[in-house]
Amino acid sequence: MFADPKKNIESFGLIPGMTILDVGAGSGAYTMLAAREVGGLGKVYAFDVQKDLLTRIKQNAQKEHLGNVEVIWGDIEKKGGTKLRDGIVDGVIMSNVLFQIPHKETARDEIFRVLKPGGRIFLVDWTDSFGGLGPQPHDVVTAAQAKQLFATGFSVDREFGAGAHHYGIIFKKQ
Repeated sequence: MFADPKKNIESFGLIPGMTILDVGAGSGAYTMLAAREVGGLGKVYAFDVQKDLLTRIKQNAQKEHLGNVEVIWGDIEKKGGTKLRDGIVDGVIMSNVLFQIPHKETARDEIFRVLKPGGRIFLVDWTDSFGGLGPQPHDVVTAAQAKQLFATGFSVDREFGAGAHHYGIIFKKQ
C-alpha cells in the first residue's frame, strides 16, 4: 500500500486549535484532513510553489466549508520563503516533498524558523523508487539521511509506518 494520508494524519496526533503548515501541499489531501482535525480554532497553511495547485486547494476548501485553510505561494528554499512570522506554527507536514528539494538545509532552516519551540515536523517520504513511481533512485532521501538533515535543531520524537514504500518520522524542534 502506498502512503495513506488519512492514516498518516491519525499518526500525527493533531489536536483542535493547532496551526499547521503543509509544505508542498500538492493536491491538498493532507491540508483538508489537517483542517478538519485542527477545527475552526486552528489554521492550516497550504504552501506550494505551484499556483494552480493552490487555487484548486482554496476552491476545495471553500466547497468543503473549511474556512481555516489559507494558501501561500512561495519557495521553501529561500529564507523567509514561507512568508510566515517566526515561531507561528505548531507543526509542519512534509509528505513526498523532501526528495524534490535541492537545497534541503535551507528548507530545514526555514521550517525551524516558523516552528514554535517544541513544534513538530511530520515527515513522510519514499523509501525507494517503486516501478517508475515516486522519485528517481538517485533522488530518494532515506530515513537515515532525513535524520541526519534534521539532527540540527531537532530530535526524533518517533517513527511510524507510513506505507509499504514510505517511511514516517516525527521530529521535534529543540
